[in-house]
Amino acid sequence: MARVMRMGRVELKVLDLEKSVEYYTKVIGLEETGRSGDSVYLKAWDEFDHHSLIITKSDTAGIAHLAFKVETLDDLAYFEKKVEEFGCTTTRISKGARLAEGEAVHFILPTGHHCELYHEIDFLGTAVGTLNPHPWPLGKQGIAPHRLDHILLTGDDLKTVTRFFVEALNFRQSERITSIDAEELLGSFLFTTNSAHDIAFVKGPDAKLHHAGFHVDSLHDVFKAADILSMYEVPFDVTPTRHGITRGETIYFFDPSGNRNEAFAGGYKAYPDMPTITWTEDKIGQGIFYHRRELSESFMKALT
Repeated sequence: MARVMRMGRVELKVLDLEKSVEYYTKVIGLEETGRSGDSVYLKAWDEFDHHSLIITKSDTAGIAHLAFKVETLDDLAYFEKKVEEFGCTTTRISKGARLAEGEAVHFILPTGHHCELYHEIDFLGTAVGTLNPHPWPLGKQGIAPHRLDHILLTGDDLKTVTRFFVEALNFRQSERITSIDAEELLGSFLFTTNSAHDIAFVKGPDAKLHHAGFHVDSLHDVFKAADILSMYEVPFDVTPTRHGITRGETIYFFDPSGNRNEAFAGGYKAYPDMPTITWTEDKIGQGIFYHRRELSESFMKALT
């Protein structure tokens, strides 16, 4: 069966490229792997592929595109057809259009976000290698997440974008937020791996980024991230806490352009046969911030 393996990359628009490179390398702890034009390519230490994050100089902050890696070239053609059957127009992006990337299939999600599917990308390997590897590399800098974990986007028509991911890309829905009468979908959490979510959407303006989440090992690493962020005087959105949705441990903060980042740990394992967990609108505060049990004003308004 054709398979979308995982979230592969996200391209973020940034206002000051060099300031952003310094932030994503020193504070987040990613490795710069290449440059091309106004774009810089980065990866986390535990990722095999050439990059998972592209930052590109722009007049506005936000998300330029997101992309998922499929298992084979045949899968790329299969999902291209499925996306078209759903009603989205696809275009092929040629190999080498961006640094280290093979051919990709581009389309626009029902929420207005630019999305791609790809199979080929240059392989660099992890910082610890594959022969008798240590659990983590010496000399890590900053928060040093293992990998890009997920993204949360906003959009108006969450029912259609959820149906797109389920019907066209074979994702499943792990959790949802509904109105009390269950008529309106206010949040949708979707997965293709065993993570509680690989991509999620909350009700809001189309084509906006809520956050890009990076995976760290444990709650201890979430607290260490908070210490590092304070050392660098990075602005917080939310200090360490737990999600009710996904059960993950979390901290939210902003890059120099105002794009929200997350250090995320834990969360349950998701399986294809699990029922969808439902949160109702009156409990959304507890669902998002389990301890505080209410949303901060900035959490739904600070979008890029």
